[in-house]
Amino acid sequence: MPRDEFSLINEYFTHRSAKRGDVVMGIGDDGAVVQPMPEHDLVIVTDTLIEDVHFDKTTPPRSVGHKSVAVNLSDLAAMGAQPCWVSLALTLPKMDEDWLQEFSGGLDEICSYYDCQLIGGDTTKGPLTITVTAHGQLPGGTAIPRSGAKAGDWIYVSGSLGDAGLGLQVTQNKVSATGRHLQQVIERLHYPSPRVALGQSLRGVASSCIDVSDGLLADLGHLMKAANAVAQLELEKLPLSLALTETLNVDDALALALTAGDDYELCFTLPEEHRGRLETLTAHHKTRPVCIGRVTNGGHSGIQLRYHGDEWSLADGYKSFNHFSQNDMNQEEN
Repeated sequence: MPRDEFSLINEYFTHRSAKRGDVVMGIGDDGAVVQPMPEHDLVIVTDTLIEDVHFDKTTPPRSVGHKSVAVNLSDLAAMGAQPCWVSLALTLPKMDEDWLQEFSGGLDEICSYYDCQLIGGDTTKGPLTITVTAHGQLPGGTAIPRSGAKAGDWIYVSGSLGDAGLGLQVTQNKVSATGRHLQQVIERLHYPSPRVALGQSLRGVASSCIDVSDGLLADLGHLMKAANAVAQLELEKLPLSLALTETLNVDDALALALTAGDDYELCFTLPEEHRGRLETLTAHHKTRPVCIGRVTNGGHSGIQLRYHGDEWSLADGYKSFNHFSQNDMNQEEN
């Protein structure tokens, strides 16, 4: 007997995901009802993954389920919010039970890990498209903006850059990685880890923050444009993995770290007086943020690149992701 929309929802989504006490009504009603904490603000983010734009037919469906949530939690992390609830709009070209089983498993795993509950959504027929809306909360007035950077602030990133971009190149047969690096870069591409705990630690400490989804140059550029300031980057300080530096030459490794999307690390600015506090807050973290440059007041916005004191520029062929200037399948989230 063919499945309808409601049996699909019941089979793969209703009884999965974390169960939170603040969900009054979830899947099964016309709308969800939740109870935010008193004196807290809500943070709401939405991202869409489209087949052949953000992933292709060879991408494991468990990865697609994981990533559809992870990219949204990364946006919440950049705001300093605690993830709470997600809703899913799923458009399917056909009923594929094996695909749905794996997809819903990946979605369930990441929701359970971060204690956020799937509370509703919609299913339709059409080209494979996944849209997730995630809701988080934080104490009133503590959201971290993009626009707060000031001259003199230090610029940090939360972890290594370029691995997901290298993973994409590997899957597209543009470059080959050795066996000991192959799994690492594919994992970074397919199963990103949103820096949720760090984002919450940065409330009241960072002056601005953004997640690195379109590439460091593009995303740091958003911070500088919002602040009308200039970032001076010291490229020798960029955190690069052995997988990246042992697979590519220095210039290509730096270029990929600057332009490749899908890292989902946090890039943030920090006043001088908060550097000691950051060290204390992140002392127990497995991977600690790395300072890569400083903000200056140039009367305009931009990014200056230096490598061991010398000016450095991107080689031809490298650029950050933009939906409306590229045709090739790539990875990008807002």
